[in-house]
Amino acid sequence: MSYYRYHVFMCANRREDGSQCCAQYGADDLRHYLKARTKELGIAGEGGVRINSAGCLARCDEGPVMVVYPEAVWYTYVDREDLEEILRRHLIEGRVVDRLRLPG
Repeated sequence: MSYYRYHVFMCANRREDGSQCCAQYGADDLRHYLKARTKELGIAGEGGVRINSAGCLARCDEGPVMVVYPEAVWYTYVDREDLEEILRRHLIEGRVVDRLRLPG
């Protein structure tokens, strides 16, 4: 068994030249939000969910983006409501959120 049930990598890349990046969409604040929510729900840590910041995931035009392992499911999201849906349906119930899924 994997150390974590789900390992989530959320792009927080910031491009100093002003070109499109996940940071322009508030990705770092949204990552902090999702990480706090997993802790609040008691699902963070060993056997549960790990939320990590990632450098550029090279999908800037689809940003902000995250990838959930072990399934390697890619998502885009806009706000906390989207993250709550991913949290509830994927990270708790184990079902992919098709409306936010990116081709992987």
